[in-house]
Amino acid sequence: MSLLNSLFTVKRTIRYYRLMWMRHDLPAGLIVFLVALPLCLGIALASGAPVYSGILSGIIGGLVVSLVSGSHLSVSGPAAGLTTLVSATILSLGDYRLFLLSVMVAGLFQLAIGFLKAGKISNYFPSSVIKGMLAAIGILLISKQIPMALGYERPDFWTSGFPKLFSSTEFRSNFNHLNYNVARGAITISVVSLVILILWQQPFAKKWRKLPAPLAVVLTGILLHAVFTYWLPGVFLKPTQSVNIPANVFADIKFPDFSQLFSNSEVWKAGLLIGMLASLETLLCVEAVDKLDRHNRITPVNRELVAQGIGNMLCGLLGAIPMTAVVVRGAANADAGARTKLSAFTHGAFLLLAVLLIPFLLNMIPLASLAAILILTGYNLAKPKLFRNMWSLGMKQFLPFIITIVMILATDLLIGVSIGLLISIYFIVQNNFRDEFRVVHHKQHETEFYEIRLNSNVTFLNKVKLRDALDKIPEYSVLKIDGTDCNFIDYDILEVISEFSAKAHDRHIELHLKGIQSVNVTAVH
Repeated sequence: MSLLNSLFTVKRTIRYYRLMWMRHDLPAGLIVFLVALPLCLGIALASGAPVYSGILSGIIGGLVVSLVSGSHLSVSGPAAGLTTLVSATILSLGDYRLFLLSVMVAGLFQLAIGFLKAGKISNYFPSSVIKGMLAAIGILLISKQIPMALGYERPDFWTSGFPKLFSSTEFRSNFNHLNYNVARGAITISVVSLVILILWQQPFAKKWRKLPAPLAVVLTGILLHAVFTYWLPGVFLKPTQSVNIPANVFADIKFPDFSQLFSNSEVWKAGLLIGMLASLETLLCVEAVDKLDRHNRITPVNRELVAQGIGNMLCGLLGAIPMTAVVVRGAANADAGARTKLSAFTHGAFLLLAVLLIPFLLNMIPLASLAAILILTGYNLAKPKLFRNMWSLGMKQFLPFIITIVMILATDLLIGVSIGLLISIYFIVQNNFRDEFRVVHHKQHETEFYEIRLNSNVTFLNKVKLRDALDKIPEYSVLKIDGTDCNFIDYDILEVISEFSAKAHDRHIELHLKGIQSVNVTAVH
């Protein structure tokens, strides 16, 4: 009887999930696929990687990561936030197969921090630095896509880095190349695509939004491409200005070169950097997507890192660019009414079928259409509204934000984030100096009374300022140092107070200590 009950329960569960998939997750998965397809292609292009690698990353994110992850709504795939780092890594390593090794190292790093339950690490990065990092990525993304939008089909347009772009020789050389290679057809498609993307965000376009804006851009681009080819040969696009996926995509896949795994330290350095940034972006994404969940489900972050680690190890092994959980796809998934992780799995299945069955249709997509999508993505990361908002929060938020942006543009992602983090720490230390003790003064008759009240945690960081405050206590006064409200008083602070107690007698200062333990300052030298 119990066996029959168990079979009945299993059958009922299967029927429930089948109905949920048919009613909610299948249509949501289709919509996410339509949003993800152009982004997968465009992000691979912006990264300087083979175009197929972006779709392959999306397939792995859908078919593998969704099953391991504990998130019901987040969707994984190639992320715009990694394009700058991926592009720089491919160029610095000089071999795509070595880059794939670094992606596997990134996945291994994510597995490790997931198993070590370090998923809360994102909470230790100041919001101002994270926003600065994303804004800098947006600026770089726009700068890299402008040539593509104008028809200049070389994705390595600014290989020398952002600052050198504006040197006289570099700018003149690039401008001459750009002026010679611009295509009127590509410019037309880019302008029309940007107009569509902007119109889709307006309130009056709400009824059109059943068709995702990126899909509308891609379909319009394909249509214009066909019109230019057959009726306006003077503005037609060259083959290099469209997506190029081989008919047998799996025949051209590159695999990692394991022979240099332990002989090339740059592979490990790049892998750890990719792993840290991918983990941070994933954790921020799942936090944002959880807020969109109508059922208030919370993603287990350590399990998410394990899922991402497995996914990125597979990406490196199979020739794909690295992935993260992506806010754009997760938000599209939630808006489409998805209920379970089967919607993310379904989107991955649709991506796989598209590559296998209709590569000829994908090859009709103009690169200018994808560039327009990524330009708007970059703009959304670095909106003027963001800069105004950070300015309104004051210098303690704005300075780490703007310095992070400037340093990322001038150097690289890791150095920029590190410097932004140091600036934030400086403000924290400065506040610590100011807030961890107070000096209260009043005069009674002819005697000066001073009271130094120590707050919650007084550490060696406060030593210099406390010593200065004690040195300013005048002779023939009364001083009370009160530590009753302290949770922790560092030994260095106790040492400073004990040293002062010896001086106080010589300066005729009447000293009273409350809640403070004296220490022997002459015992050890």
